[in-house]
Amino acid sequence: MTGTHVKRAFKFRFYPTDAQAVELSRTFGCVRKVYNMALAARTEAWARQERVNYNQTSAMLTAWKKTEELAYLNDVSSVPLQQCLRHLQTGFANFFAKRAKYPRFKSKKKSRKSAEYTTSGFRYRDGRLTLAKMREPLNIVWSRPLPEGAAPSTVTVSQDAAGRWFVSMLVEDPTVKALPTTDAAVGIDVGLTTLMTLSTGEKISNPRHERKDRARLAKAQRNLAKKQKGSANRARARRKVAKVHARIADRRRDHLHKLTSRLVRENQTLVIEDLTVRNMVKNGALARAISDASWSEFRSMLEYKADWYGRDVVVVDRFFPSSKLCSNCGTLQSKMPLSAREWTCGCGVTHDRDVNAAKNLLAAGLAVTACGAGVRPQRRMPGGQSAMKQETPRREP
Repeated sequence: MTGTHVKRAFKFRFYPTDAQAVELSRTFGCVRKVYNMALAARTEAWARQERVNYNQTSAMLTAWKKTEELAYLNDVSSVPLQQCLRHLQTGFANFFAKRAKYPRFKSKKKSRKSAEYTTSGFRYRDGRLTLAKMREPLNIVWSRPLPEGAAPSTVTVSQDAAGRWFVSMLVEDPTVKALPTTDAAVGIDVGLTTLMTLSTGEKISNPRHERKDRARLAKAQRNLAKKQKGSANRARARRKVAKVHARIADRRRDHLHKLTSRLVRENQTLVIEDLTVRNMVKNGALARAISDASWSEFRSMLEYKADWYGRDVVVVDRFFPSSKLCSNCGTLQSKMPLSAREWTCGCGVTHDRDVNAAKNLLAAGLAVTACGAGVRPQRRMPGGQSAMKQETPRREP
């Protein structure tokens, strides 16, 4: 990130007037309609073994606006409609590059309500943001200041399931700079009873935000189940359930932000394990606890903050036997049941299971940074030798 400023999104809550709320809700509906129509057109073309690109869908949008049936698309700003076509183009590009699944249609109830405006779709002056087709600026709660002299390049307005309105502004942040280099390195072993165990021996407890609000959530969900489908009472009950979920997510995100910022500030190299959370949540007994721990969000935050501040995140293969390996002598244990929280190696050293795993992850990660190799498990274990084998990563064709 040296030499260029980091582009950073600043998210704020705002309270729209009745007229603004109506205008934005109409815009969300038009964005969803245009996205779904463009996706349907591209899917039909794909079935005919033809490809449709962004320019062609943009021409389709112009034609749709001229029809009597879709004339209402002219009532909202054209900028979010064009942006949703660009997002669809990105979705297809990721699909063809095998980075993502085939784009899905937007649902009225389940999909996120949002609209993105580029510079031609809003005016930002003296801390006041006015969107296209609106007379008054948004009533934004400035919970923190934007970087001095910052001008948003894009603005995304959204409404969550709890009915709260948010505006996210993408700006260049000159305050984000690489931190001074340090020799400190840490291995991080994630868990459920303890959220994280560090190779230093420190254990970070799991706040279990979802468990704390489980009774409140269950009560709201029971209340929702009793309401008649399609009624106004059911809509209100659904919002109450969404508010509990939002409270849980907000507290979890806040905790992870503080934790990842601290780890990135204190360490030059951070070593984590490559966990397949998507597969792990298929375990019905642990799915709720794994989702509440939010390991994927932790990794995502750690990686982008490390990128911002000039730190290194090393990811060790998930089959690397970090728990079974003695961090003192390198002997691999044949069995290690989950119930064994402490164990003693033949060399006489007694290990805390999680601290030992974090130490092994750190050693494996440092080997990667020293040799530029990938860490993979060694299937057959020669007596008393290290359980690590290093392979040079194969380049993508």
